[in-house]
Amino acid sequence: MYKFILLSALAALTSLASALAAHETDLAEENGQAVLTLQEAVGIAIKGDDPALERFDLRAAASEDIAIADAQLADPRFSIAAQNLPIDNFDFNAQAMTQLRLGVRQDLPRGKTLRLKGEKRKAEAQGLRAGRETEREEIALDVRLAWLDLHLAERELEITHRVKHEVNDLIDSLAESFAQGRMTGQNVLRAELELALLDDRITELEQRADRARVKLYRYIGDNATRPLPKNLPDYASLAPLVTLQDRLASHPRIARLNAQIDAQQFNVAIAKEAYKPAWALEGGYGVRGGDRIDFATIGVSVSVPIFPGQRQDRRLSAARKTQNAIELDRAKLLLELRRELAQAYADWTRYNNRIALYDDAILMRASETVNASISAYGGGQSDFPELIRSQLAELDVEASRLRLSVARAKTHARIIYLTGDVK
Repeated sequence: MYKFILLSALAALTSLASALAAHETDLAEENGQAVLTLQEAVGIAIKGDDPALERFDLRAAASEDIAIADAQLADPRFSIAAQNLPIDNFDFNAQAMTQLRLGVRQDLPRGKTLRLKGEKRKAEAQGLRAGRETEREEIALDVRLAWLDLHLAERELEITHRVKHEVNDLIDSLAESFAQGRMTGQNVLRAELELALLDDRITELEQRADRARVKLYRYIGDNATRPLPKNLPDYASLAPLVTLQDRLASHPRIARLNAQIDAQQFNVAIAKEAYKPAWALEGGYGVRGGDRIDFATIGVSVSVPIFPGQRQDRRLSAARKTQNAIELDRAKLLLELRRELAQAYADWTRYNNRIALYDDAILMRASETVNASISAYGGGQSDFPELIRSQLAELDVEASRLRLSVARAKTHARIIYLTGDVK
């Protein structure tokens, strides 16, 4: 009976210690160490000056500059030449046709080629901006996963520290029984072994927390050192799968391929313009000097694609095939995104079912098992190893429930990455 009362008191002290730990965390928050919520961490990451995002902005701006340049006429060509100069004496005034000719030539591209080239570059710029959005969503996903890993490690550490204190208290309670010969050395060694294993578990969890915090630091800097809230956001609801699937077409990776298809359509149009003639305007002024009359020259030249089979036809065919290939890339990516979403949605549903099972039955059964072990041990109907096993089993149950919650949250994060808003 004495053992039962002692163990019950230890359980009460453990609950009190947990409450005090929570109170200390609240005090820390009140002293200026504001908690870092998941939403805030993501907001800091995607609004920061991350090189991974800025590079897309610069490349898109560069493509827009090139779009303006490509839509302009080519620079005119100026020429100067001495024509009909006699080679016997090189006398500029000896022959009537000798002249100093100044010329200019302006090439005009085929059809609407210039405008199409400019539009193509603008479409490429849109693709780069879609690439920025893709990178932004990937950063948000990385931050969510790292935050959740840190949350899991810290909460599991709390549970493990609590159980470690309970085992420590049991070892202390065994000291008197061991001195009086009512407890074997094997039981004491078993308790110390479990304590050492818990220490190793704590070290592993601290390592996991450090890794997650370092990953967060990559995106949010010193904010990664702030404490996290005790509870996860509510991830128990999602829009229907069919609704979420309709949003896949707006995914930034799809938008990037759409921009590539648009750019390739302009390539097809440019290839069609190659069947049209290319024009050039020419002008010249011949200075003859003396009493001789100067000459003026005005001309037009044209380049006509007479034999297009091995040039224009091939370029047009290549442009169309490239466009078809990118369209197939988009169809393939959309199928992959649908598969990923369906898998994530199924996982999220199963996690909800398992969490409900833990909340409705498993956690309660684990607690009842511990209480029953304490009662049985106090009444001399159970041995010490069984008592230790029941407490460690409760630790594993609580840790498993926590891991399921984080796994559901990670699945939720992946669904956000795929579809954006999940409501």
